[in-house]
Amino acid sequence: NLDAAYFLGGEMPLATDAATDAMAKVASTLGVDVADCAAGVHELVNASMAAAARMHAVERGVDVRGVPLIAFGGAGPVHACGVAELLEAPRVIFPVNASVLSAFGTLVSPVRIDLARSKVAVLGELDPAERDALLDELRHRGRAILVAAGVDPSAVRFRYGLDARYLGQGNELTLWLGEGDAFPAGTDEILARFDAEYRRVYGLTIPGLAVEGVTYRLSAVAPPAEVPVGSLAAAVGEPVVDRRRAVRFDRGRPPVDTPVYRRPLLAAGHRLAGPAIVEERETTAVIRPGWSAEVLADGTIVATRTVTRATTPEVAR
Repeated sequence: NLDAAYFLGGEMPLATDAATDAMAKVASTLGVDVADCAAGVHELVNASMAAAARMHAVERGVDVRGVPLIAFGGAGPVHACGVAELLEAPRVIFPVNASVLSAFGTLVSPVRIDLARSKVAVLGELDPAERDALLDELRHRGRAILVAAGVDPSAVRFRYGLDARYLGQGNELTLWLGEGDAFPAGTDEILARFDAEYRRVYGLTIPGLAVEGVTYRLSAVAPPAEVPVGSLAAAVGEPVVDRRRAVRFDRGRPPVDTPVYRRPLLAAGHRLAGPAIVEERETTAVIRPGWSAEVLADGTIVATRTVTRATTPEVAR
């Protein structure tokens, strides 16, 4: 799916002969041709990504079916539509500058420091003055750290949490209770939050058993500097095809004649029918067959699945 001559915008051509020779060694061991072996590697990567996403979601009790995927990183846009098919996701979002999205996220994320201090006591039995003294120390420390990082002291905000458990248990649940310059929740509210969270996680509560607060948490947060977001001109006419090339999308199937677009030349409102390849300097977005894509005003490309993927036939052995 990658154009060996356009890697890093053409500044770092890929050695296709070396890649083919390396893949040929694996292919000969498996008894398949080189192209199908490479497609199999691609499928295996997609399956591994999908499995990791499923596990991450299951651990949090989330069903990912129907949830859009965001494609980022240098390789993410290459695999995103394939992974989405495995996860039954109907859309894939390719943000602007997807290859450096993590770095961009650092720039636009709030400045934050998380602090914690343990103070084990049954809820309602801890002296509020003792708790407030503990939190005063955390607020002072949190504000000092952000100010040292260049934040205006008046911009610092505080968010409070508490790790709690039933008395005698060894694992806690973290309850985020609100914001402000003072601890925002009383005992009754904390108990209600704990019951609701415990039921959400474990499906039940334990009536009559005392709840114990274990660790008080404080997040000191300040808003980030504003980063301007550009906008694209409205599309005039159809998107310009830079060139066409044969692309193999599935193991055991022939290459497909596929249009290739340069992302900087796309405009707001342009629509692409899959299969299609969208190239930029640091990454390549692969719009698989059975997908279509639209360019939004801010430059984001949103791909939507239009046809259910057929089962990939097994390679003849």
